[in-house]
Order: sequence, then structure tokens, then C-alpha cells
Amino acid sequence: MSLNFSVNNNASAASILSNLQYVNNEINTSYQQLSTGNRINSAADDPAGYAISQQMTSQVNALNQAVQNAQNGISMLQTASGAMNQVTSILQTMNTLAVEAANGTENSTDLSNLNQEFIALQNQINNISNQTKFNTMTLLDGSFASASSAVVFQINTDGTSNSQLSVTIAAISVGALFSPSVLTNSYLQITSQTLAQQAISAVQAALTSLSQYQANIGAVEDRLNYTVSNLQNTADNLQNAESTITNTDMAQAYTQFSQQQVLQQVGLAMLAQADQQPDAILKLLQ
Repeated sequence: MSLNFSVNNNASAASILSNLQYVNNEINTSYQQLSTGNRINSAADDPAGYAISQQMTSQVNALNQAVQNAQNGISMLQTASGAMNQVTSILQTMNTLAVEAANGTENSTDLSNLNQEFIALQNQINNISNQTKFNTMTLLDGSFASASSAVVFQINTDGTSNSQLSVTIAAISVGALFSPSVLTNSYLQITSQTLAQQAISAVQAALTSLSQYQANIGAVEDRLNYTVSNLQNTADNLQNAESTITNTDMAQAYTQFSQQQVLQQVGLAMLAQADQQPDAILKLLQ
């Protein structure tokens, strides 16, 4: 076995230093994985895993936004439905007034008083129609989500029609609820027994139409609720799959970290020993 006594080249120390640098890099990686909880903190940690995780993260983010879109849609429809409930209550009162006015025992003064209340209720219907808004958009005056211009909810992650839901919301103003043929000066009137009898039929027809509008809105709300549940389930499962790729196995990572610390300490000790090998040359010169 030959001995290499060289001052200019300490091969043992160089080899140990190279190994020590590798261990130090591994320790730094372990520090990052343990402190962040992520096994993949950059593409260098796992190029394929990083690419897959980014795709999954993008899809999860899109799914979560779709959930928010659907929930906003539900809130909008609930706003419209709540206003329609108020109009239904008004129509029920109007129906009662019309039935009262249709009775032959009411004199002209009685009919005039009943008609004043009847018109005031219709003004309130118009007020609800004009003032019911969601995100500054008027919902019930016919200018929003009409049959010719439905509102479209984006309820999934792609740009196809499968990810979209079109919704229409009917106008509920006096002019929309009642046929123009039964209106006098833009109002339903009950100033006579005949007009009151006509009003009964008109109000009951409006109640039927309004009930149908509310049923349609309720059906869309149900669909959106099911959509939210499905999207949340999909997002949760995809998030779990992404976590298995990117999250740190803390027990395994700490075990490796402990091994690397031992290797670092041993490497430093061996480097110190290797650095002393050139001292042997001095003994030859004594």
C-alpha cells in the first residue's frame, strides 16, 4: 500500500468536504420542509410533482371560485324570492279588498276608500319592483335576467355550457302582473262592483303567475345548492390528492434530518482529521 505525502493536494479532505457539502444541502432542504410543512417548495425539489401540484392547485382554486359564484347566485335568487314573497302578501290583501268591494252593500264612499288602499298597495308593488337590487342591479323591474337576456352563472371550471346556468327573473310590477286591458290609468281599480269583480279575477291570476315565478326560482336555488355541495366535495378530494404530493411527512422528514445531523457531525470530525494528514510531512523533515 502506497502513501501519498503531498502538501498541495489532500484528496481525503477534498472528498470529505464534498460529502459534507452534500449533507449540508440536505440539511437545509430538511429545514425548509419541516418549517413550511411542504415537501415541495420549488420545482427543484420534485419537478414532476411540482408540475402536477400546480395543475391541481389551479383546479382547486377554480372550483372554490365556482362555489363562491354559485353561492352568490343563491343569494341573488333569495333576494328576488324574498321580494316576491312581499308582493304575494300584498296581492293577498288586494284580493281581500276586491272581494269586499264586490259586495253590493258597499256605497260609493266605501268603494272610494277601499280603492285608495287598493292603489296604495299597487304603488308598493311598483316600489318593490324598482327598489329590489343585488349588487346595484335591479332584479324585478324586467331590466335584468329577462327572457331575452338571461343572467348566466359560471358554476364550474371550464368555458363550456356545462359549466353555465342561465336564469330568468320575471318582472313583478303592476304593469307586468296585470293585463293592460284591466288597468285604468295604469292601476287596477275597485271603484265599482263590476270593476271589483274584474279585479278579483286579475289579482288571483297574478297570484298564480307569481307562485309559478317563485317555484321556478326555488328550483334554480335547489340546483345551485346541489352544485355547491358537489363542487365542495370535488375541491376537497382534489385538495387531499394535492396534499399527498406536496405535504411533508413530518416523521420521515425529521428522521432523515436527524441522520443528516449525525452525518454532518461525523463529517466535520473526519474533515478535521484529514486536514491533519499533511502534518505527517513535517515529521519527515525533523
